[in-house]
Amino acid sequence: MAPLTLVSHPTCPYVQRAAIVLLEKGVPFERVDIDLEAKPDWFLAKSPLGKVPLLLVGDEVLFESAVIAEYLDESTPNPLHPGDALTRARHRALIEFGSTCLVDSYLLQVAKDEAAVKHTAANLRKKFAWIEQSIGDGPYFMGDRFCLVDAAFAPVFRPLHLFAPFVAQEAFADAPKVHAWSLALSERPSVQGAVPADYTERLFAWLTAKESFVASRRFA
Repeated sequence: MAPLTLVSHPTCPYVQRAAIVLLEKGVPFERVDIDLEAKPDWFLAKSPLGKVPLLLVGDEVLFESAVIAEYLDESTPNPLHPGDALTRARHRALIEFGSTCLVDSYLLQVAKDEAAVKHTAANLRKKFAWIEQSIGDGPYFMGDRFCLVDAAFAPVFRPLHLFAPFVAQEAFADAPKVHAWSLALSERPSVQGAVPADYTERLFAWLTAKESFVASRRFA
């Protein structure tokens, strides 16, 4: 395989998806963080959407976290996707569903007041209740086997456990298996290693600058 470089930002959840798969696969890679508030010209020349992550595969450029994850899974041994075509298609749909959950997670984080936080947490509650029906006995989505659906949802769950307790209580209220899944993922080495050691401080510094409600209630 050509040398791999992951172009990233320390707190971006979509970057975490790609990093988790790289770490699960044990593929050597270099990580290059950029400032999304002052994007370098070389990055804008490579990223058609001006977003992270990018995966540089030698001279080739891949963008979009789901595409990067699929490429890594297909080009390395020990696939994280199921072998059955129908199940694999269903997993792809769930990964896309996870992207909508990431949007809700972002809106929750940057919300300016408690009412907006509770509204978005209620949206997550409905989505988690829906996916609750698809989860088996755990600890991961497919049981003992870690898959790309796990890599897609781990960044959704990560922030929810960092905020005031009422956030997670509301989001997971109707989904005890999803809650257990989220906790199991938080202990996975690839999930822990997908962010820098100072991730929490970086995240709260960014949210505080945005006058986020959940940042103001960090220790409530």
